[in-house]
Amino acid sequence: MSIKQELLDKMVWAVVGATDKTDRYGYKIFKKLKEHDYTTYGIHPKLEELDGDKIYKNLTDLPEKIDVVDMVVGPNIAIGVLEEAKELGIEYIFFQPGSYNEEVIKKAEELGLKYLEDDCIYATLINME
Repeated sequence: MSIKQELLDKMVWAVVGATDKTDRYGYKIFKKLKEHDYTTYGIHPKLEELDGDKIYKNLTDLPEKIDVVDMVVGPNIAIGVLEEAKELGIEYIFFQPGSYNEEVIKKAEELGLKYLEDDCIYATLINME
């Protein structure tokens, strides 16, 4: 089974970089995951809620263990989230375009995380419709 299929089979996701700006991927991905019946949590340090859903400041605040972290933030933020994910026992990371660089990928490998890069969950879900 491909890493992409492994990720798609996991049903509890956190979108790091969820936003209430409807033209941004942080919003579109959050909504699209929910439309496809994924349990989806938004992560944003300054946002309280998004269309009626509670938004959390970080992964540690989430009410349940999640399966996949979807990164919709810059590499400078993503690298810190990797440590938090590892500490919480989260092993799957989906890097959206622009959320990673060589340093971030190296860190994910050092932490033993399973990840996907050069792909977009939003496009994938739309193609499944």
